[in-house]
Amino acid sequence: MSKVNQGDTVKVHYTGKLDDESVFDSSKDREPIKFTLGQGQLIPGFEDAVLGMEPGDEKTVKIPVDKAYGPRRDDMLVTVNKSEFPENVDPEVGQSLQVSQADGKAFNVVVSDISEEEVTLDANHPLAGKELYFDIQLIEIV
Repeated sequence: MSKVNQGDTVKVHYTGKLDDESVFDSSKDREPIKFTLGQGQLIPGFEDAVLGMEPGDEKTVKIPVDKAYGPRRDDMLVTVNKSEFPENVDPEVGQSLQVSQADGKAFNVVVSDISEEEVTLDANHPLAGKELYFDIQLIEIV
């Protein structure tokens, strides 16, 4: 049987968990994900874990913060005046919003704090700063 090498396209099933065993994502109830190693489609630690696997192999891996979504960054927190929000938006802590940049590109933020006059938005990836655990099953090398 052949092993996965850099540049191979593969299909895998996975379940992603946090330290407390809670599941944040899984492909088990849908089609396996298909990606090509080395194209940066997935976090580096996940790609590293798939290297060398053979079809049918299963493994559980721990992916450190630096091979996942990186550390939480304070420079990804932005405080804006409430008056900058559209009238139909009433921000609440924990709410996800989509913000447009000057170049028209949109990105997701989460409302992390609200004061009398200001709203703090967090643009960190929700999994930034966390070690991740994945159960991975290699379905096939395409």
